[in-house]
Parts: sequence; structure tokens; C-alpha cells
Amino acid sequence: MNHQELVELAQESKTRIQEITIDEAQKAIAEKDVIILDVRETDEYESGHLADTLHLSLGEVKEQIHNVIKDKSTKIICYCGGGNRSALATDTLNQLGYENVVSLMGGITAWENSGKEVIRN
Repeated sequence: MNHQELVELAQESKTRIQEITIDEAQKAIAEKDVIILDVRETDEYESGHLADTLHLSLGEVKEQIHNVIKDKSTKIICYCGGGNRSALATDTLNQLGYENVVSLMGGITAWENSGKEVIRN
């Protein structure tokens, strides 16, 4: 899938999912009742990520999520680089029956640009 196809699919997914702002995500994270799911590729994750994240690349989400998050009512915030892959992941998780999944608007780029902490390995 090329970048343009990804963007088009993500835009379609965004009509079916809920997105949250950086501030909303930070509040949910502070309450510690949410799993943060990074859906970027491994090299992207290793170059910097949010604290206390679970990492499954977008391609792994459908096949692996049931192994790591069994309770489908778990609150999950998906994020990626800019918000497109996380929208696709959120849509996929919703289709798999996960009930409380949201996508972080603007991804880690917006998070970092707002001055929030990014963990560097």
C-alpha cells in the first residue's frame, strides 16, 4: 500500500472512529486506566515512543491483539506518527469487538510538538 492509499483509507476510517486530542490523551494516561498502543514500525518505535506503551505494528494488530489485550472493554489509545495508521488500527480493533478504542489526533508528532515527553532508547 502506498502513502496515498494509506491516507485515503485512514480518512475513511476516521469517519467511523473516535479521535482524541493530546490533552484528552494526557488526562487518560494520568488516570492510569488506559493502554497506550503504538502501531508504528519497530524502527520508528525504537527511535522514540510514549512512556509505558505496548508496541504492535499496524500489520500485527489484527493477528496479535487478542494475545496481549484479552478484555475487549479495555480502554486503548492508539497512536502512530501522524494519526493515519492509528486510525486504521482503531477501526480494526472496533471491528474485532474492542469497545473503548480511540486514536490520538496527530500522533507522536503532535504529541512531541506540544512539548510532551517522548522516551528515547
